[in-house]
Amino acid sequence: MAGVLFMEHLDGTILVTAAPRIAADLGVGSAEIGLAMTVYLVTVATFIPVGGWLAGRFGARRVFCASIAVFTLASVLCAASTSLPALVAGRALQGLGGALMVPVGQLLVLRATDRRDLLRAIAWITWPALLAPVLAPLLGGLLTSWASWHWIFLVNVPVGAVALVAALRLVRDVETERRPLDAPGLLWTTVTVFGLVAGLQLVADPGWAPAGAGLLCAAALSGVAAVRWLLRSAHPLLDLRVYRIAGYRAANSGGLVYRAVVSSVPFLLPLLFQDGFGRSPVESGLLVTAVFLGNVGIKPATTPLLRRFGFRPVLLGSVAGGAACLAAFLLLAPATPLWLVTALLLLSGALRSVGFTAYNSLQFADVEPGRLSSANTLSATGAQLATGLGIAVGALVLQLAASAAPALPSAGDLFPHRVAFAVMAVLLLAPLLGALRLPPGTAAHVAGRLPRTAASRRAG
Repeated sequence: MAGVLFMEHLDGTILVTAAPRIAADLGVGSAEIGLAMTVYLVTVATFIPVGGWLAGRFGARRVFCASIAVFTLASVLCAASTSLPALVAGRALQGLGGALMVPVGQLLVLRATDRRDLLRAIAWITWPALLAPVLAPLLGGLLTSWASWHWIFLVNVPVGAVALVAALRLVRDVETERRPLDAPGLLWTTVTVFGLVAGLQLVADPGWAPAGAGLLCAAALSGVAAVRWLLRSAHPLLDLRVYRIAGYRAANSGGLVYRAVVSSVPFLLPLLFQDGFGRSPVESGLLVTAVFLGNVGIKPATTPLLRRFGFRPVLLGSVAGGAACLAAFLLLAPATPLWLVTALLLLSGALRSVGFTAYNSLQFADVEPGRLSSANTLSATGAQLATGLGIAVGALVLQLAASAAPALPSAGDLFPHRVAFAVMAVLLLAPLLGALRLPPGTAAHVAGRLPRTAASRRAG
């Protein structure tokens, strides 16, 4: 599950460094290749909500295996593309496969995992979302430079083949709720998610900003209609009542902002190093790899940390520490010692790994088995939206700050980047306040820290 999730997340951003080479081969402008990235992200987010229903209707194991096959086949079609329309069509099919792999694969893991093992299971399926965006620029650059852009997609073939064989042999089907398709709920939800993701992708582009704003308005209206319908329907596509669970609500409100901010960092850092510091794409990619090393280095300690201190202290520490790292990025300059930059990136990667694991574990701690499908689908959709939101906000702040810089005599070349990191640091105050409001013993049964009784405290 972790392997296919890594593959899906990697393909969301790996085209960035290969865009000029692909554009030259296909005879289009580099900016037009952005359409292939956008259609992938939009398709993934749009079709995630239907994954839970498909799993109940046809069986989670069958849908999961089919999604791996679709994703792998689409990767071959992308590599064989000789025109931009063919590439976009292949990416759309790839996004469809990825959209089903995400919620259905996670549902298989959650259904098969005992509450006592939830922390370890979540830790395993969390790292793809952390590592893939960080490694994508470097891996895309290396494959494009040493081989050809086609290998960006062809590397998925052996991974997908191994994953499919493993899934057929190892994955057991899990019991899921079979319910009739909520067609109105599907319609309103699809329009909402499509409008949000597509609007966020377009609103940061000055040429497409009006269209993006229109899509966001349409998404807001359809979102209101979707909520009204889903709360009234006898068999809703998504059960919004799951938000009444305190831990789930906290992980998908403040946690949504946290995911958005964390997702913006791999986008903002390469721009800082390349445009602000004048480093090459390879040097920039190697520097950002320090975030990856921080993620991996702390991973064995994430579960022990949650078991030792509990969810509330760990969330407070990781969110506050993440905000401090973003604030420290404001002080970086081309002359900053390389060891200090690397140390800061390592710390940032470690903190984001701990925070991601804590939020992802907290959200399912108190969800009943009957609601897991809806809770998982809502969470996967929110995570995808948060990724798009974080990148869109980061790009928008950069553009606005760059436009305002000429009017400010004291603003230097690093001004737009510093403003972007400052805004992201301030945004982390929302999840910090949310973590402060959590009760001290939140999800203690999952962390393995059962609250002590009054008698035991007196005896102690």
